[in-house]
Amino acid sequence: MLMNPSQRMQKDPVLVVLHQERSSPGRVGQMLLEKGFPLDVRRPALGDPLPRSLACHSGAVIFGGPMSANDPEPFVKTEIDWISVPLKENKPYLGICLGAQMMVKNLGGRVGPDKEGMTEIGWYPLRATEHGRLIMSWPRMVYHFHREGFDVPRGVELLAQGDAYPHQAIRYGDNAWGVQFHAELTRAMMHSWVVRGASRFVLPNAQQGREHLEGRMIFDAPLKAWLWTFLDLVFQRPVFEAERARSRPKLEAAFS
Repeated sequence: MLMNPSQRMQKDPVLVVLHQERSSPGRVGQMLLEKGFPLDVRRPALGDPLPRSLACHSGAVIFGGPMSANDPEPFVKTEIDWISVPLKENKPYLGICLGAQMMVKNLGGRVGPDKEGMTEIGWYPLRATEHGRLIMSWPRMVYHFHREGFDVPRGVELLAQGDAYPHQAIRYGDNAWGVQFHAELTRAMMHSWVVRGASRFVLPNAQQGREHLEGRMIFDAPLKAWLWTFLDLVFQRPVFEAERARSRPKLEAAFS
C-alpha cells in the first residue's frame, strides 16, 4: 500500500515493514510524509512480498512487533535475510526494536532476554556513547516495550546505552541504524499499548500504566524533537549536515 505526502515531491518512497494488521508507522510515518517521502507499506506476516532491490526506494524501516527475532515463523527469517538488501546496496535502513534485533541477527549477532528476566516496559534512561555524542544529541529518557535485547556484532558501533539492556542504539556502516526504544508512538498508540499490554506490567522492571502516561507528559517532547532530526540523519543526510553546520556557531557562541 502506497501512502503519498500531500505535496508533490520527486522523492522515492520509504519501504515501511509492519507486523500486524492494525500496526501503524506512527510518528515515523507522519514525519516521513512531512519530509516529502511517500510510504510503501508492507506486512510480510500477512503475505506481502518484500522488494528484491531498493533501487526505487529511498530506504527502509522495519518496525517492532510482539514476535521475537528468534521465532521460527517463515516471515521472521525472510525479513532477517532480506535486510541484506539495504546493507549490500548501502541504502538507508532503520530498525526499531524488533527491526533492530533482526538487523543484529542478519549480522551474526545474538538476540535474547536478560539473564535475570528483566524487561524494559515504560520510560528508562538513555546515555549516548562517545560515538553517539559525536553524531548528535540524544534524549535522556526513552520509551520501551520489550523483554529481549541484542548484542553488538563485529563492525557495529554502539551509539547509546541503557541500564537493564545496555545496547540501545547502533550503526552499521554509513546507512544502517537500529534503536531498541520507541520514539514513533503517538498519544493514541501509547494508550492502546497500555491497555492491550497491561498483562505485562507484572514482569520484572516493568512500569505500571499510569507511569507510561505520566512519563509521556514529561519526556515525550524531547523524544519527538530527537526523532525529527534522527530521520534527517537516516534518510536525508545533507539536510542533517546543513542544520548541524548552522547550529554549530550558535553553540560555540553560547559557550564562548
